[in-house]
Amino acid sequence: MKFARRNIEPPEVNLTPLIDVVFLLLIFFMVSTSFTMETQLMVELPSAEGVASSDSAKAVTVTVGRTGLYAVNEQVLLNQSIETLRGALVAVSEGGNDRQLVLIADGQAPHQSVVTILDVAGQLGFEQVSISTQSGEVSRD
Repeated sequence: MKFARRNIEPPEVNLTPLIDVVFLLLIFFMVSTSFTMETQLMVELPSAEGVASSDSAKAVTVTVGRTGLYAVNEQVLLNQSIETLRGALVAVSEGGNDRQLVLIADGQAPHQSVVTILDVAGQLGFEQVSISTQSGEVSRD
């Protein structure tokens, strides 16, 4: 007796339902996510506890006033341009970047002024940069 052979079809995995489920999950997460940035941090700067460095004799000090004016080794710069700051740092450090750079910034100074000083110091190759703070509690108005 000859039996008829059944045609065996290879199993198929239908991906359409899986793609539908992933797509629906993507839509759900996109709709339920909020894209607003809410800041919850209260920052009070500058105040710190620590030991002062004893190598300040040959340090270059850069001071930033409340309005963003720069002073290099207590000499106020004429303007706030990057070129003026770079020239003053090169002149005071005598071309050497092995000296320590001490940044003294007012607590209300614009953040961009501080970042500009750090950027110029990095471009000139200063590796020892410290930020001066006051110790103890600061009274807030």
